[in-house]
Order: sequence, then C-alpha cells, then structure tokens
Amino acid sequence: MLPNQRERGVEGDGVSGLEGHLRNMILTNANANVNANANQSTNPAGTPSTSRRRPNQAQRRQMQFTVSPEPRQQLPARNAQWPPQQHQQHQQQHQSRSTSGPRSSDFPRSRNSWNGPSQASANRPQYQNPSTMRQYNAAPSRGAHHQSSGSFHYQHRSIRPEEIASQARLLDMLCHQVLSYSEIDRSEIAEKEAFRQRIEHICREVISQFEAGQFEEQPDVNNRIPPFSVELKCFGSLSSGFATKASDLDLGLVSPLSKIPPDAPGSPIPRLIEKAFLQAGLGARLLSRTRVPIIKICELPPEDLFKGLLEAREKWERGLDKETQSGAAEIEPDNDGSIRGEDEDHEQSGVAEAGSDSVGEFEILCKDSTEPQRFRLQQGPKNSLDSYYGLAKRILRRAGGYDITASNCKDFTAADWDILNRVCYAFIQGLADDSLRDHVSRLPSIAAANARSNSLDHRSLFGVFMQVEGENILRQWKSWHEGLPLRQPEDDKVIRQWESLQFRSLLDIEPVTYNRELQLALEKLKKIPSVQLLLFEQDQQETPSQYYTRIRSIVNSLGSSAPAPQSTITSRYVAGVFHEEIRDQLSGYLEQFPEQATIQAVGCRHKSIHLANEFERAIENKLYDAAVVPAIKRYIEILRQPLEKRMMAPGKPYYVVSIPAEFSSDFGKIKALTDPHTMAPNQSGQRQRDPLEFPKSDVGVQCDINFSAHLALQNTLLLRCYSHTDPRVRPMILFVKHWAKMRGINSGYRGTLSSYGYVLMVLHYLVNVAQPFVCPNLQQLAPAPPNNLTPAEIQSTISCRGYNIQFWRNEEEIIRLASQNQLNRNTESVGRGFDWGRNVISLRTHGGILTKQEKGWTGAKTATKNGEVKEIRLRYLFAIEDPFEIDHNVARTVTHNGIVSIRNEFRRAWRILRAAGNGDTQENLLQDVEDEKEAPVALLQLLADIHEATPV
Repeated sequence: MLPNQRERGVEGDGVSGLEGHLRNMILTNANANVNANANQSTNPAGTPSTSRRRPNQAQRRQMQFTVSPEPRQQLPARNAQWPPQQHQQHQQQHQSRSTSGPRSSDFPRSRNSWNGPSQASANRPQYQNPSTMRQYNAAPSRGAHHQSSGSFHYQHRSIRPEEIASQARLLDMLCHQVLSYSEIDRSEIAEKEAFRQRIEHICREVISQFEAGQFEEQPDVNNRIPPFSVELKCFGSLSSGFATKASDLDLGLVSPLSKIPPDAPGSPIPRLIEKAFLQAGLGARLLSRTRVPIIKICELPPEDLFKGLLEAREKWERGLDKETQSGAAEIEPDNDGSIRGEDEDHEQSGVAEAGSDSVGEFEILCKDSTEPQRFRLQQGPKNSLDSYYGLAKRILRRAGGYDITASNCKDFTAADWDILNRVCYAFIQGLADDSLRDHVSRLPSIAAANARSNSLDHRSLFGVFMQVEGENILRQWKSWHEGLPLRQPEDDKVIRQWESLQFRSLLDIEPVTYNRELQLALEKLKKIPSVQLLLFEQDQQETPSQYYTRIRSIVNSLGSSAPAPQSTITSRYVAGVFHEEIRDQLSGYLEQFPEQATIQAVGCRHKSIHLANEFERAIENKLYDAAVVPAIKRYIEILRQPLEKRMMAPGKPYYVVSIPAEFSSDFGKIKALTDPHTMAPNQSGQRQRDPLEFPKSDVGVQCDINFSAHLALQNTLLLRCYSHTDPRVRPMILFVKHWAKMRGINSGYRGTLSSYGYVLMVLHYLVNVAQPFVCPNLQQLAPAPPNNLTPAEIQSTISCRGYNIQFWRNEEEIIRLASQNQLNRNTESVGRGFDWGRNVISLRTHGGILTKQEKGWTGAKTATKNGEVKEIRLRYLFAIEDPFEIDHNVARTVTHNGIVSIRNEFRRAWRILRAAGNGDTQENLLQDVEDEKEAPVALLQLLADIHEATPV
C-alpha cells in the first residue's frame, strides 16, 4: 500500500466541482482532464468569493491526502467474481460513507457459515506462507474524501507517474527485506510448538490430580477430569499470523471442567503448576500481583537463576515471601491480542462472598443469571476518585452491564438500567469521605439519600463520577483559606454554572445530554487558575523543567492585580512533587532556608536534586566511561550544595547552584555527557533490574502462561481472520511493526505505542480509510447466531466475560472468497490523516471512528500503584479502542513525549517517501534509531537553568 501524496492547500469553494467530477470519473471509468478543471470556480458569475481563514492546528491535523497510483501490470478483471448487486452496494457504502453498518448479506457465504470450521486448531501457533504484495492496477484517483468534521476543501497536486513508481520501488524493496529477515522461521515455530506440548502435558497432570483431590488427605478419584479437557492455547502474534523472529510465545490455560476456575481469586492451581514446572527443571515464576496470574517460563534456566527461583518458591511456602515481586504489577504482555496486566487498587472491593454482610456490599441480578450476586464497592482511604471510578466500571462490567452513552442509549433495556442504577448508587455509598458522600447524596440531581431499592434512577456512572469529582474540587477550593487572595471575579460565573447543574431535578435529566453539560462545566471549573494551583501535581513522567514551566504558566494566569503569595505557591509546588524522597528533601530545605521560599528557588532546587539522582543511578549502572566518573561524582556533590543568591535587579533575587572555579574544566566534560535522563535506569517506565528476571537469550524457549486469556484468544482469532481477507494485510502489518521497532516507538514502557496498537491502526486504515476498503469489517459482518446454542457455544462465539465477541469467524470461507477476489474491489491506495486529539480508533464500529467525548475518554485517570499513595496517570492523549474490551484504551501508555515521537517518525517517513519520488534516497526509512546520536540540547538547557541567572 502506497502513502498518499496530495499536497494540501486552502482553496475556495471551487474544489467541490472538481470533487464531483473526480468521483464521476471513478464511477464511469471515463477519462477527463483533471488539471483543466482544477481552476474552474463553481461560483456563479458575479458572486463574490467567500473568504476563508487559515485552518487551526486541529483542522490542519484533519487534512487528508490522496495518491493516484501508477497503473500496474496483471490487473485482475474488473468484473471478476463480483456479483452486480454486491458491486453496487459496495460503491454506495464507500462513496457516501453512510452511517448504517454493512450487513452480513453484503458478502457471499454459504447457509451453514454461522460459526464455520477453523482452518487450524487454535491451540497451536499458526503460520502463513510468505506472500508478496498483490500487484494491482489503479483507476484514476477519486479525489478528496470529505471528513465530517471539516468544513473546508483542499487543492490537489498532480502526481507524476514516475514519482509513484519510485516510491513503490522503495517500499517494495524494503518490504521484501523486512519479510526475508524478520519473518519467523518454520523451525522456530516447530520448536515453540514442541515446548508448548511438553508443558501442556504437565498442566494436564497437575489439574487432573488436583480435581481428584490427590493434593488433599482424602482423594476422590471419581472427580478426576479428563486430562484432554485442559489445554494451553496459543494467542498473540504467533497465532494471529503477524509473528516475527523471536516473537513471544503466549499461552492461555483453559480448563472448563475445573470446579474452581484457574483464574478465580485464591485458586491454588497457578501455584501448583509453578511447583510442577520447577520440579521438571524448568525456570518458572508466578507473577500473582497482576490482575490475573501469569507464569513466566523458560526452557533452560541458568544455574544461578534456577537456584533463585527455587529459593523464592521455598520462601513463599514458608510464608516469608509477601509477593512483593519487582515490577509484577506493571506486567503488560506486548503481544497482539494479549490481556493487559493490572493491579487491584482496592483490596476491599470486588465480588463479595456469599453470606457476607459489610459496608459497601450490594446485590445485582446479573444478566444470564437467575440468582442475585453480591458485590462490594468501597473506596480505600488512600485511593483516588479516579481509581475508584475505574473499579466501579469493572464491577459494572462483571455484572454484565455497561454505562449509557450516545451510541447505546437507544438499546438500553430495563435490565441494563437496573444494573447501572445499582452500581451508581453503590458508587456514592462507597465513597471514603463521609462528608463528601453525605453532601453528594443530598443533591437534587442525585438524591441518593432518598433513593429506594438501593439504586439511582436513570443516571450515568460517568455523570455521577463527574459530579462527585467536581463537588470534591469545589469543597476543597472553598475551604482553602490560603487561596482566597487568588480568586478572581470571573470565577463566580463558573461556580454558579456548575451549581445550577447540581440542583437540577432528576426528572429533568436526560443522562447523555446531562453528561455533556457536566463535562463542559467541569472543564471550566478545572480551568480556574486558583483551582489549577490547588490541584497542581507532577505527572510520573514529567520532568522538573516541565513541572516548573507549568506552575509559571498558572502563576501568570492568576493576573497581576493581586500578586499571589510566594509561600502559597511554593507550598503547592512542593506538595505536588511526584517522588516522595525529593518532596521530603525540598520540604526540609525550605525549613532550613526559609528566605529561599520563592518559586524560582524551589524550581532550581528541584532540578538540581533530580539531576543529581539521575547521575547517581547512571553511575550505579556503569553507563558512563570510568574516566569521567570522578568528575560526575564531584558534580553530584556540587548539585546538592545550598543555592547561592544573585541579584538580577534591585529587589529581585535569583538563586543558582554556583560552579567553583577549580571545577570549570571538568564542567565542560559534564556538558558533553549523554543526558542521564535519556538512559534506561532513569526512564519513568523502566523497571528496576530484577534478580529473578529471565535473560533475553540463551535460555531456550520462553513463554508466558495467562490464566485468564479468554478474550485474548478471541482477539487473536479476529486478527487471524483479518490476515486472511487480503494478501496485502500481513506484509503491511509486519512492515509497520518492524518500522516502529527500528524507530523506537513501539514500547508502552517508554511512553509510546505497543505493537498491538500498530496492528489495530493498520487494520483501521485497511477497513475504514482505504476506499474501496481492503478488508471488510468482520465485526459488522457477524451473522445472526442460531437460537439453539449451548452455554459453551455462547461463551465461545457470542459473549465472553460480559463483552460482545461476535464477528465473521469462518476462516475457510474468508480464505475461499479472498482467493476469488470477492471480498474487496480495492485497486488503489488512499491515505488520510487521523485527528488523534479528538477521535478514537474503533475497529468494531462502522466507519472506524468514535469521539473521545462519546467514549468519556476526555481526561487523565489515576490508578493506585502497588497499593501505595504513589499514583500512575492513565491518559487518553491517544486513543485506540480494543475490538472486544471496549473500555480498554490500547494506546493508554502513550505520553505527550511519546505522541510527539510517533508523529515525528510518521513525518520523517513521509519526508523520505516524498524524496524517493524525486529520486533522492539518501535517508534510510528503517534506520535503527539507536544508531542516531542527538545533541544533548535538553541537558544543556537544564544546566543553564541550574547554574545561570536568567530573567524569568
């Protein structure tokens, strides 16, 4: 697939005529002179032209670009294997982009193709033969595609065929190289499969013996389950068809006949399996603090590692190990379709035991159940509202419910409302702050104090959360006496608008509309400068320089009519520092030097302490040459010395860290060093080196066993079916994954996007952007299920863990139709921009785009980390919806720096492709980013901030 090469320029209304003409060219296969019409205006004679402003940044992101691909040889017949009725439906769908989704009848299929046979067993790694990208001809370009949110048009630039040919040759060559040396070998697949069978046999023996009670004093042989009912099923890239060399082997343990499911809380099965693996001489380690247990396994553990694993197991058996595994709560397998790891941030919450009676418990009649189930929803004293809201959403999901949004409000049933209303009521009753709970309960718009049947009437969980958050902010703001001098007259209008919404009667509330009003009012509330200062906190991945810049911006927004007290600002700055150790050091420093309680001095001290810590970690990990280590250690001592006062002007002191004269020559060496902040030990997402961490090589086959991989298995099958729809899918995905890896933008730990996220982006492009589509939307084409399904068939094809998993899953039929060119009519490439600031990529929906507002993904959420006060900001900066787990943002790991890196790399790729069109191939598209050395600009600026007196 070639990128689009249309130059974008603002033009008047005349482009719409060209647009229509180009569309007619496509439909009629007629030849026309595009350039002759490019300058014709559709305005009647004498009509003044409409002036247009330059589009803003958001609008410029929405600009799209189109390519007229060169004609190719060996064009498949235009009418080959395409029924006339289907062809007409196809054109109508992708020309008008109607809102109605495609129906399963839009594609030919046999009568008995509801579920269909799988081509290969799902419990084995799947392999597809390498296939070259399809050679295809292209009709003339259809022109610009109008994006619904844009109200302006763009001018086209004619692309010479030789430009397209040069770009095509470059991409074809690179794609061939990627497939030849990065595609997984059959021998590697066979090796992994043999290891899977070996450990599957061990799992079968352990679970079969456990179910028969052989680990108890009185075994019951009659309860022994068939060993073959226990399976280790492969999921992720090895099974989806998108595997590269050294791809991870991810396995899901399935034991449907077990009395206690392996993933149930307190199940002994994971520990029993871990012990059996160790007894078999394998390296095995159970990570139990993830949301679901995961066992990491290696085939040939080194002696020291194996000894450590045995000692760790022995400590656990003696009760000495508190399961404080380093990094365990951060585990997120980075494989296509894998389940993300998540720590339990409210230990008292979840599914309540039968017969228990405690605060925060409530009953829900779940879907597909005749007996009510008890749940416990209680906010911990150290947990934030954001993480508490996240827990409420998970309980809502477990109960078979979901929150109401604009996209599903018409389908809400009485049962849906009953589940949602009860969770909303429990959310309020479970608040840790008693005074906040009582205050919110009395609001007319909630009226939880007088609620009957332990439920609220037709409210949204997201709306209730926003009300609780807003009221909590407002109560803190009103009781913040130090902030009284910072209030501004215009703040009252915002407060009145917020309060008027809270006092609205329940009878006057329509949840979806009310949510929009609440969201707008809450954002205005958070933008009050004094509120921003009250809530001011450092993000986990925010540097001291960025943190300092933010508070300077807030101070400037406070205005100069009433200068803000320095003590108030510095106290909020110190209280919001993320790292507790640095926060304590700053507090102690201000107690020792109270005259330095200025925002500039505190910011300088914060930067110097943080830089000293980063240099220390770099030295501990031996990341610098031994020759410069003495100079670095001396510099660390200088950074920890008290600040010195300089006078910028009379009455304007400025505090810096002074460099002694004898150190001036060594300070030059410091300036030439690699920035310690960019080194691995100082990266926010980098976990500390774990002594029990498996080596990356020389340990044989490695794999992870997931005890709750039901959705991951479904996700993998969906991706595999997409790989069958067109021979271009697999090469394109492998190419993009390899490109992202080479350019260093494929790691959630580093604030960018996982490889699974790139897979979904490519599929979104092939399904929803390219016109005609390359891949049909398999979830939209899910056939109607029969009425006589068994519970097991429903669980495996209709609904899994409360999520809709229906899609067209008949692999044999998809392969057959694809081989006959009956699944698409795409013979060209089209590119279009994605408004990442406002939209969500949603592969399951028709059109592939939802708004962040519609999803409720509009602000950062907070989740408690490892049960401690420290928190991790979960962002919606970039949003990609999981195809099944629709409340999971696959791109939640992307930070501001990460999105900047991703955008820069896409721009670099586009620059290289444009240059290739002109015969310039000086830059390597797949150049390893680790080989590129960048100047330490950020470090030099930081050193200037710490040591030089510059005006603020």
